[in-house]
Amino acid sequence: MMITKNLGMLLLAIYLILVGIMALVHIAIPAIVTGILALAAGILILIGR
Repeated sequence: MMITKNLGMLLLAIYLILVGIMALVHIAIPAIVTGILALAAGILILIGR
């Protein structure tokens, strides 16, 4: 299994995993954490990192 070297895609993957866990298990992760993670992933994907 190969982990991507693109930091934006890695953050996006972490974000999607956290949102999926929150939806399935109803674990309360603060919205600010998921928001910052999504924003960082989006910016890094846009600039190509």
